[in-house]
Amino acid sequence: MVKTQGRRGEVAGEIYSNVPERFSVGMKLLALPREPNAGRRELEVEGLWPHKGLLVLKFVGVDSISDAETLVGCELQVPRSQRSELQAGWNYVSDLIGCSALDHGREIGRIEDVQFGAGEAPLLIVRDAAKSLVEVPFAEAYLESIDMERKQVRMKLPEGLLEVNAPLTAEEKREQARPERKKKP
Repeated sequence: MVKTQGRRGEVAGEIYSNVPERFSVGMKLLALPREPNAGRRELEVEGLWPHKGLLVLKFVGVDSISDAETLVGCELQVPRSQRSELQAGWNYVSDLIGCSALDHGREIGRIEDVQFGAGEAPLLIVRDAAKSLVEVPFAEAYLESIDMERKQVRMKLPEGLLEVNAPLTAEEKREQARPERKKKP
């Protein structure tokens, strides 16, 4: 959910479903906060309508702006029991979390999150062996295969892509901390 909308507890959010008309009054959704280890909250849709490219949702029991503010930043998910059956070769983004990410057969790390909005492709947030977070574009051009049975996402990333987001080395940190020296003419 991206913002509060109105004064009666409504919230507006971006919809990443290929079936946006699936949302209806009485439907139960799960609100997943961005904070790690925060629990999911079940919500029931009381009303909904499109507004300026977003979907405005009113939930039962969320009746004020301050109630709605607790939902800003949450990801709404459809419970597994209500998910639509997907075509062969398609996967739910939430199912990628916990999978191993591999590049040319070499394990990069485990997928901890999937973020939208930074560009055309969602970003896989991967924790590598050094416990650093690496952002990997989940672009079809880089995707080799997804094996949900083995919980593996196999990719063929361009050379150097992983290094772009790598944490700075101790030497790079020292170099950045140095004041810039002016050259004498």
